[in-house]
Amino acid sequence: MTAAARLGIIGGSGLYSMPGLTDTQEKIITTPFGQPSGPVMIGTLEGQRVAFLARHGQGHHLMPGEINARANIYALKSLGVERLVSISACGSLREDYAPGHIVIPHQIYDNTRDRKRTFFGEGLVAHIDVANPFCPDLSNQLLKATRATGATVHDDGTIITIEGPRFSTRAESNIYRSWGMDIIGMTTSPEAFLAREAEMCFVTMAHVTDYDVWHSSEAPVTVEIVIQTLNKNAEIARQAILNLIGLLPAERTCSCGSALANALITDPTAVPTATRQKLALLVKKYLR
Repeated sequence: MTAAARLGIIGGSGLYSMPGLTDTQEKIITTPFGQPSGPVMIGTLEGQRVAFLARHGQGHHLMPGEINARANIYALKSLGVERLVSISACGSLREDYAPGHIVIPHQIYDNTRDRKRTFFGEGLVAHIDVANPFCPDLSNQLLKATRATGATVHDDGTIITIEGPRFSTRAESNIYRSWGMDIIGMTTSPEAFLAREAEMCFVTMAHVTDYDVWHSSEAPVTVEIVIQTLNKNAEIARQAILNLIGLLPAERTCSCGSALANALITDPTAVPTATRQKLALLVKKYLR
């Protein structure tokens, strides 16, 4: 029997594969929520089984709002993933978070409009606690792993997720700065919230590619600028993941693995059979 891939990696813009994986197997998974962004690549890295999924699909054909985040998270959960690292590009909304730096954010502000943010509904209601949306244990481990690469890493900050796919106007960028936002991206929501519902530890490794459009002495963000910076940081991301594997304890001690224990409000006898079946992967242990 193949060992479960307990660590999952979602690669963002510019990171469409995980170099160094051996003994690889490509999994095409169909979920109750539709198809993931593409096949999940499972392989061995530093002696551990790891699952990698390209968020935007091979060839980057999915816009942020087109990504089926529910299918992506569900597919990784079905493979046994307990810890999930999201690697993504972001813009900086403050002077000291410079292009080339990496941010391990602590908070999210969701400014999206048209996305599916929960697995629940259809007769089963859950109110998940996301006061601290990123797993503190995994965040600390990723911080150590990334700093060990020699990169400049910031351990704090709030990421605002915008709908996209367009970049911000200068007025919007300055408003976000006035709200106290630190970095800006297009994909952290709803991934973080869905991962919590799936009782997975979740953290974002945000690679600063630009100063968005607020910085008067810097060129406005372009796709070319984003990709250039991400290509430079690809090796940092790979090495950080290698380092992280060596830091992960065998068992989790955080509360992420029991996030649904006090979140389900619906009387189990009232949950429709079809919904029980659809969400069995997530809730079977709670709906006896």
